Amino acid sequence: MYPPPQIQPLERLQIQDGLLVNAERWKRSHDYHRQRQNIHYQSLNQPGIVCGLGVSLIPAPKDVPSQYNDQRWLQIQPGIAIDVVGNPIVVSQPIDFRIAADITEEKPRLIYIVVSYVDPENLQRQQVKEFEPETFRIDEKTTPPDAMEVELCRILLQSGLVNLKNPQDVFYPGLNCLDFRHRPIARSRPSAIVSVAHLETVPAQNPNSFANLSYLLKSTGNLTSTFQGAEQIDRLAFPLQDITRAIAYDLLFTTGRQPISLDIQELTDLKSYLDTGGVLLIESPTDAIDRLDSILDLTEKLDTPLEDLRRLDRHHPMRTQPFLFAALPTFNQKPIQMLIAGGIVVVIGDLSAAWGLDENLSLPRETIRTAQELGVNILHFAWARRQMTQLQRQTTFTASTSTTPAKPDALRNVFNKLEQ
Repeated sequence: MYPPPQIQPLERLQIQDGLLVNAERWKRSHDYHRQRQNIHYQSLNQPGIVCGLGVSLIPAPKDVPSQYNDQRWLQIQPGIAIDVVGNPIVVSQPIDFRIAADITEEKPRLIYIVVSYVDPENLQRQQVKEFEPETFRIDEKTTPPDAMEVELCRILLQSGLVNLKNPQDVFYPGLNCLDFRHRPIARSRPSAIVSVAHLETVPAQNPNSFANLSYLLKSTGNLTSTFQGAEQIDRLAFPLQDITRAIAYDLLFTTGRQPISLDIQELTDLKSYLDTGGVLLIESPTDAIDRLDSILDLTEKLDTPLEDLRRLDRHHPMRTQPFLFAALPTFNQKPIQMLIAGGIVVVIGDLSAAWGLDENLSLPRETIRTAQELGVNILHFAWARRQMTQLQRQTTFTASTSTTPAKPDALRNVFNKLEQ
């Protein structure tokens, strides 16, 4: 989500007797400490607002020209924020600000109010003071904030005469209302951020699966402080049509009842994705025999035998990280089964249906929490597999070995149980 610091060495001034301290050496010596501080913050924290920086509506100031005497005026309250590279943004006094956007089209447009750090050395000054305060810039934008900007609020502005107002419900602001729901808050940086894409078939097999996946990713930040799902979930066509795009994701998720059929090129693309450390999560109902059979055929073609999680090491990360599962849960009176074949994870049962809100709002809280915790284990497994695979690809030569895989029989056992 937020980039790590640049990997480049810091240069420190070497002090010795007779050293001539000029302006350039003094500056570089102080920049060294500043860069160390920024690296420390950027490595361990996320940018955002530390305190204050509220936005309130005010009447037009008395000394403004008549054409600006309207109800478009805001006041930015004092406060502190930190940007993406660790620069402190300190607003010490209230700042009056007028929304200048003129919406000409009928459709309302989002306006973003942002603040950003300004280095005193980048200011155009007629004379140089002995001490120059670090400062900031407040902007009004019609595009989302960039990496160096911190959002203070946004407004869905309509065309015509605009009268800004406070929302009646801060959780559901309307037109021309201040919207604070997207303000980033400075906090500790998670050690893992997993990126996910939703694989969709035509026609769509489960219209709620995307929303349920979104619920799962949003839950990660609340369930564990060290792990986080990416905010954006992209939709990709399945079978994969753009392997270069798919490689960017740690996990690809697909669910439904239809069999999975891949041609030679699609199978090659999938193998390329799995070789980068990616994980394909396939969910199937327990009675979708044709789909389960196609999954077995797929793993056989990839020479990756399916193994039942119950037969793997009891400390397998899917079972233990970050949440501990002795037995897998049961949903809709049917036990969940999990099968693993390298980077392919097969879930048999209705796991994703319990990641979010059901249509009748009838799922017990314990069911949702259990499903989400198991889902977080899957996400963590995907992130860890990608990370360790990439570390290996970067630090070792590729070694190719030929082995004869064991005959996968885990799904056969499932079929036998279903047919009984």
